[in-house]
Parts: sequence; structure tokens; C-alpha cells
Amino acid sequence: MYKPTYSITNTILNNIAAIEQAKKEIILSPVLPLWEKVLRHDAIISSTHNSTAIEGNTLSYDDVENLYQGIKVDASKKEKLEVHNYFAVLKYIDLLGKRKSFLLSESNLLRIHRILGKGTLEDVHLGRYRRKQVYIVDQKGTIHYRPPNTNLVPNLMKDFISWVNWKEALELHPVIHAAIVHYQFVTIHPFIDGNGRTGRALATLILYLRGFDTKRIFALDDYYNEDRAIYYQILNTTQKNKSQDMTQWLEYFTAGVMKSMLKVKRRIMQLSIERTHITKQGQIYITTKQFNALEHIKRNGSITNKQYQEINQVSNKSAYLDLEKMLKAGLLVVHGKGRAIKYLLKK
Repeated sequence: MYKPTYSITNTILNNIAAIEQAKKEIILSPVLPLWEKVLRHDAIISSTHNSTAIEGNTLSYDDVENLYQGIKVDASKKEKLEVHNYFAVLKYIDLLGKRKSFLLSESNLLRIHRILGKGTLEDVHLGRYRRKQVYIVDQKGTIHYRPPNTNLVPNLMKDFISWVNWKEALELHPVIHAAIVHYQFVTIHPFIDGNGRTGRALATLILYLRGFDTKRIFALDDYYNEDRAIYYQILNTTQKNKSQDMTQWLEYFTAGVMKSMLKVKRRIMQLSIERTHITKQGQIYITTKQFNALEHIKRNGSITNKQYQEINQVSNKSAYLDLEKMLKAGLLVVHGKGRAIKYLLKK
């Protein structure tokens, strides 16, 4: 059976301690169902945008959010499919998370790959282990990593899945468990393409199945995407190590979870600032961009269409539509006319 090699350093312990403290504060915070929906929405858009962007998808965060809401986006069919497929995988993860006990099966894993690759990979490769040797290369064509020989993949995956479900693995902290799953999967590189997205989705699934992120309100992918060079560098450095010691990877991964948890904690604190006002209006759903607008108004007294565009990096049309939705929801009122229009919080 597969046996990972690593050491638990003070850095890892400190990261885990910070993660647990942030998690406790998040769980105990008086978050309205409204805010839970906002956080969940943010996590879906962030995970999808960043995980596909890491693999070269050029759609912006705003494009991804528009696709999620059914708004037409001017982009290639392949890029839009990659985004829609990731949405579908996150839904599948939600379905798997409803189980009463932990279990990752090979069929689950293969289905995740089939969903991710639908319409973007040839059918012969969907949910099937690779049948030829692949190499991890950079833009210059330099080989950084040579995954295991093709004939070894089926048995390596069998051992890997057995370890994932092994009693001793399930005794590990969920974050450590997810980190090892992510690393070992992309190291085996079992598919002809889509290994990165599948590996990141698996890490998300492990955290959910282990009861760590039951509300699905945080996303790791933005951490990977904010510095892709470091993400790949740490993976490649560990993979080139003959002992396959993944201590450095665990330090990196736990730091990412810690950063994501603290981000959610800060978000909840920010949301609480507007809790009283929003509650008066009833349970109203707002997006991250609309929340940014509320924060701006709270600090400055009002917001204009142009300011909304600058804050959220959206077009004039998108800003207009978002502000109109907030007007109809009873959150804002209009002051002035024409180019002098400003939006204020409704008293």
C-alpha cells in the first residue's frame, strides 16, 4: 500500500492551530442563512475561476460569474465548457458529501474526470487512465517531471485509493489528508489531461467528506492561482526528490487553507457590519460585487456607476444591472439625475 513520506514541522502545527481557531470562530459566528448563501456562491465562483485559470483558461472572474447566472459571455466554446464542467463537478461533490460515511471509490474519481473533460477531451480519454507516457514541461519545452510509466498507473491508483480510505489515513487531520491526496494524485498523473483540475477537486472533496468544510464556504484555488509559479515549483521540487518527502508541500498546503479560512472569517465580519440594515429589508441575496458596493457606500456615503465599475472591474452595463437589482431589492435609493446620479443606502 502507498505510504506517504513527510514530517510534521512547527510550521505545519502552527498553520493547523490557526486553521482550527478560525474554523471555530466561523462556526460560532451568528451567520444568517443569507450570508451562508453569499459565502457559498463566492466559493463556487472562486474555485471555478481559479482552478480553470491555473490551466490556462482566460475567462475573468466576472465572466465566470456571468456564466453561472446564465448570462451570455463572449468566449471560446472550450473555455466556457471548462467553466460549466467545473460547476458540474462542484455539484457532484455536494452530492457525494451527503453520504453518512467516508468513502472514495475509483468510480467516483473517474466520474469526476469525465465531468471535467466533457466536450473538451476526446471521448476515448474521458474517465480512463492514460495509455501513453506524458511529461510535465514548461513553456520552453523543458521537462520538469516525468510521471510514472503508463503500465504502472492502474496499480498505483489502486494503492492510492486504498490508502485514501485506510483507517490510519482517516485518523490524520482532514487538511493533511487532503494535502496528501492532492499531491499524490497529480504525481501519479493518471490521465492524459485534466489532472490538475481533478486533483484540486479531489482535495475539495476530501475536506467535505471528512466534515471539515460541510457548508462549502471556502476555496483553496485562489491561493494556488495567485502565484502559479510557486504552486508548480513546490510540486515539482517534491516530485523530483527521490524520497518523495512532501513536508514542504504540506507546509504550503496548510498555509493555503489557513489563508482561505482567515479570508472567510474576515468576510463574515464584514458581512456582519451590514447585518442590521439588510435584516430590516428581509432575506436578500447579494453578490460579492454588490457587497463591495455596500461597503463603499458605508465608508463614503454614496456610490456612482463609474465607482462601481472601478471597484469591481466590470463594464458599464454590468454595473448598471447590478445597481438596478439593488434598487429593486430595496437596498438603495437614487439621488440626482443623469451623470450626477448617486446611489445611497435606503434608510
